[in-house]
Amino acid sequence: MTLFRSRRAIRAVALGVAVLAAIGLAGCSSSSSKSGGSGSSSTSLSLVAYSVPKPAYDALQAAFGKTAAGKGVTWKSSYGASGDQSRAVTNGQKADYVAFSLEPDMTKLVPQFVDASWNTGPTKGMVSDSVVVIAFRKGNPKGIKGWDDLIKPGIKIVTPDPGSSGSAKWNILAAYTHVLAEGGSDADAQAYLKKFYANIAAKPESGSKATQTFLNGTGDVLISYENEAIGARQKGQSLDYLVPTESILIENPVAVTKTAPQAAKDFLNYAEGADGQQVLVSNGYRPVLSGTPTTDVKGANDPANPFPTVSKLTTISDLGGWTTVNKKYFDKDTGIVTKIAAGQS
Repeated sequence: MTLFRSRRAIRAVALGVAVLAAIGLAGCSSSSSKSGGSGSSSTSLSLVAYSVPKPAYDALQAAFGKTAAGKGVTWKSSYGASGDQSRAVTNGQKADYVAFSLEPDMTKLVPQFVDASWNTGPTKGMVSDSVVVIAFRKGNPKGIKGWDDLIKPGIKIVTPDPGSSGSAKWNILAAYTHVLAEGGSDADAQAYLKKFYANIAAKPESGSKATQTFLNGTGDVLISYENEAIGARQKGQSLDYLVPTESILIENPVAVTKTAPQAAKDFLNYAEGADGQQVLVSNGYRPVLSGTPTTDVKGANDPANPFPTVSKLTTISDLGGWTTVNKKYFDKDTGIVTKIAAGQS
């Protein structure tokens, strides 16, 4: 009898230990859990974004973590080509905060994943601006002064693939519309773009991979975001760039998903606010918040005046909006760019 009771007592103790262990494991697997003795909580957020702004988001996350709203927030971040990242979310990838290169990559998530009101706030859903620039080897050995130099014989261009990259669409539109900005016709612009495409040496899948391809030695010219060129120089990479007289305004959309916790909304507010905009400026982005200081930007051609005015700046609105733009230029069957890329026009 004594032996039976002893065994039963041992089993009871073992069961109690197992239950306590299970409770502990359950607490660790939660995305929001209590930690320490102060009662503070931690929240894990998932960020899904296009590839280029990774350094900026690393800085934003660190700065946000020092605020009261960001205390205890940890991140699981995914970066890639804008179109691919948008498709990943529609296919089930976890996301609380999404950031893309193009507005259409955001609207694909509406209304199933992102609320239709995502672009109704003070910044209209945009967290940063930029412009398309022309980057080249240190010292500009090919003497590049503007768009017309890019179609000269022997010039090799690196720009990403518009099939996957938002950056590529901005780049191609900038090249095309510079002709229109100079008073040319659509026929003139198409003739230019054919010569431009004939000089493309590489089309990587994303803007960041295009930069890396160029830095690895491919091509004479890289078509890129202004912030990407500034960011490369901040890292000590050897390249120069110019902001052409004619360019296009790049507008980068962000949103929280419908299932995102309050911490993600707080992060969005931070990114769009004065402190977050200052972080973005320091990483080479033009601010969307009026009044944000834009001086002392390392890596810019002129750190004290890093974002020069573009005298002939085209916007997507000037072109009729993204629905019109995608149909006219990038439709898989009839788009101007699609046909030129395939050698059909």
